[in-house]
Amino acid sequence: MAEDRSEGTTIVIGDDHPLVQAALRDALGKAMPGVRVIECPDLDAVMTAVGERPDDVDLVLLDLNMPGTHGFAGLFLMLAHHPTVPVAILSALQDSDTIRRALAYGASGYIPKSLSMAAMADAIRAILCGETWAPPLSAASVEAEEAEAARRFASLSPQQLRILTMIVDGKLNKQIAGDLNVSEQTVKVHVSSILRKLNVISRTQAAVVAGRLAVDGDALR
Repeated sequence: MAEDRSEGTTIVIGDDHPLVQAALRDALGKAMPGVRVIECPDLDAVMTAVGERPDDVDLVLLDLNMPGTHGFAGLFLMLAHHPTVPVAILSALQDSDTIRRALAYGASGYIPKSLSMAAMADAIRAILCGETWAPPLSAASVEAEEAEAARRFASLSPQQLRILTMIVDGKLNKQIAGDLNVSEQTVKVHVSSILRKLNVISRTQAAVVAGRLAVDGDALR
């Protein structure tokens, strides 16, 4: 069994439910003495917390439906900005397809919220020790189509991922430029690159393809 390295460990929890945050904090405190837990209610807070101490964060727990995550886009954004920081999904969803997609897209683990707090702590300890933890799946293989989607989305830069989510929200280039404080020409260049990388020819098609980043059948928004 791998050595318990909880002493001095820092875990960032991204979840917008205070009760979940509090329960996890207490469970981790009991199971892993000395652990430091940083609680964040949305993706921006998670990105800030990790960005301030990327070398100190040992694990990020990310809720797929937390504000700002846009389904799997939040996972891609975290991995793009901080590729050396393990990210595990913490979610109420536990269907095999969503779990397979999360692991294919680079998550270090998938922890259903239906687990007991003790089981969650055990799963987190396993991930901290370098294991990839997930509940049993009905099928072990990841289909080639999902692997190809993962490859395409992973090729987008962090800025392009942000622009893609804004395209899905129906924003025009001028609005995106204002939100990101860049020139409209810069946005146009990024949009062209996004279309090329996703192998589509229009913003509408890009938005449709981006729906693959959604979870539980919901549109990316």
